[in-house]
Amino acid sequence: MSFDYDLFVIGGGSGGVRAARVAAGETGAKVALAEEDRYGGTCVIRGCVPKKLMVFASEYPEMINEARAYGWDVSQGGFEWDMFHGKLAAELDRLEGIYRNILKNNGVESFDQRARLVDPHTVELADGTRKTAKHILIATGGRPVVPDFPGSELAITSNEVFHLPKLPGKMLIVGGGYIACEFAGIMNGLGVDVTQYYRGAQILRGFDDEARGLVSEEMCQNGIGLHLGTNVLEMRKEGDQIRVKATNGDENLFDVVMYATGRAPNTNDLGLEALGVELGRKGQIIVDEYSQTGVPSIYAIGDVTDRVNLTPVAIREGMAFVDTVFRGKPTPVDHELIPTAIFTQPEMGTVGLSEEEAAEQEPVEIYATSFKPMQSAFAGQTARVLMKLIISKATRKVLGCHIVAPGAGEMIQLAGIAVKMGATKEDFDRTVAVHPVMAEELVTMRTPVRSA
Repeated sequence: MSFDYDLFVIGGGSGGVRAARVAAGETGAKVALAEEDRYGGTCVIRGCVPKKLMVFASEYPEMINEARAYGWDVSQGGFEWDMFHGKLAAELDRLEGIYRNILKNNGVESFDQRARLVDPHTVELADGTRKTAKHILIATGGRPVVPDFPGSELAITSNEVFHLPKLPGKMLIVGGGYIACEFAGIMNGLGVDVTQYYRGAQILRGFDDEARGLVSEEMCQNGIGLHLGTNVLEMRKEGDQIRVKATNGDENLFDVVMYATGRAPNTNDLGLEALGVELGRKGQIIVDEYSQTGVPSIYAIGDVTDRVNLTPVAIREGMAFVDTVFRGKPTPVDHELIPTAIFTQPEMGTVGLSEEEAAEQEPVEIYATSFKPMQSAFAGQTARVLMKLIISKATRKVLGCHIVAPGAGEMIQLAGIAVKMGATKEDFDRTVAVHPVMAEELVTMRTPVRSA
């Protein structure tokens, strides 16, 4: 049987574009890709990239305060949201253009419209055109969701926060995951009066307890009104503001309410269930270790599979898919020991097991230190950092590394190499310290603070 294409990719985010580009440009496959929105996906258009640029923008006030403490005669004016937002939009346009050109230059045919599956080898575009392919790869990502409650339609999500016409005076952020906590720090740094509600007992559930506790403490010290064990009961419009009634009895007015309480895979109306593609409880596509669904010609990668929802993981999955299907080298994706950065303020970097997870598996030793870093301590600031290693008593391997500090994301990328290679505590001990830097503490801690 002949097909229009060797591969048809649905979704133009980082994972889908990488798979399409490599399959076409490096294996000679005939490839097409359909994207109903902007190329670049969540990460480039409404996630990692614009968020990180907003993090940078929000950190300058503290830098200015620190500069004064170091003797610089600097003054701080107001933040011009319109100027920043214009430059941000232009940068995202530039990056989308790069993604489009990558596909074009590698011979991938692009369709700027929605696509859905008709049968295991056929997709139908929004204009009714049908295309056949030997293999179909679904890389449609995920989307933020807002729970249904009275007034929920008044909330925005992380998709809309980048397009606010002006900075709010008072903002409520609901959620305790990394997206909620990152934007609480961003908006607080930009001068917004930020309140954060989280229904749980502590933010950043799933991360190391000691590390997330320090992040929570420092967020409060930075002026964020963090309310734990608190949720929204109802919201209603009141003039230009939103009146929010909370479970803790508070009732306040906010200019903007942002929900960051969860995301859902984009599998609606793709025609999957009719073809026998299994979906999970959250709507995610169920795949095997090679990203293959129960229908042999259909594969899925990235957030739509709800495995590890990180852009570099989606890219890795896309590369492994190409190796498996077009290079004849079956390649499972390794989802173990993935370094992660959370761009809260303070920043957090983590790889491997938390203390709590490790202690459930085997006896461990905990090496940790918390201190005021030289740069901020000199400026009279009280902020602390944390360096923490989780060590197996049996093998001496570093099971987890957790850093809360400025630049933690940069540090954990390098620490992640050692942890992935199976480094032991003694390997860390043998490494000569770089002095004076914060990260030297990772190789100078000699005595465990506790066993678990």
